[in-house]
Amino acid sequence: MINIVVIDDEPLAAELILEYLSGYKQTNVLAVCHDGFDGLKTIKELQPDLIFLDIQMPKITGLEMLELLENPPSVIFTTAYDEYAVKAFDAQAIDYLLKPFSKERFAKAIDKFLVMGETLKDLGKYNFSKMEAPGVSERIVLKDKNDIKIIPFSTIKYLEANDDYVNIYTNEGKFLKNKTMKFFEQVLNSDVFVRVHRSYIVKVTEITKIEGYEKDSFLIILKSGEKIPVSKSGYPKLKSALGI
Repeated sequence: MINIVVIDDEPLAAELILEYLSGYKQTNVLAVCHDGFDGLKTIKELQPDLIFLDIQMPKITGLEMLELLENPPSVIFTTAYDEYAVKAFDAQAIDYLLKPFSKERFAKAIDKFLVMGETLKDLGKYNFSKMEAPGVSERIVLKDKNDIKIIPFSTIKYLEANDDYVNIYTNEGKFLKNKTMKFFEQVLNSDVFVRVHRSYIVKVTEITKIEGYEKDSFLIILKSGEKIPVSKSGYPKLKSALGI
């Protein structure tokens, strides 16, 4: 039996999936969820084999929800936005159904799961943390112990590379996110944030002073007192951002 959870904020879309699934005796729908928070909780509790997942949803998106799962189930995306498709397949999603989809197209997605779904799961090939969608919202969603934390970009003071993670510093403290510095350099507003070093991205308005440090190197002093090194390649970017 294939245990399934459907996660879609559109009731009609969810009902259509249920209607299509009714023709498959080997499937068992455990729950239907209408937002990412409920979906996250349900997946952790029920451990389904497969989820049908919308991407654009209230509270947190489908992609943000997947990033918060340590061992995500197999995923068939159901969405009205085709710009996510390539990233979805790169992340080893089973399939990507573009709304409105037919019963025949739905059947192909189910057949793909039956052929490859459990194999992918056993091999641990899902990598949804790297599914960086276009039009990233102005926030970061992450796990903070047992809580879900939403950090608006506007509250970030600076970011620091930490192996495969990034330390995010705000007035509330330090948080850890499984993303790359390159990702943040691309999505953060370059007029507001500047990459001054391969390990640091700094919010320009947090800078109070630039000090010389050894030969041809500099340190940034932030309002909170932290000192951030500036690399040779980062110094021109810093000067440009500060208009000097």
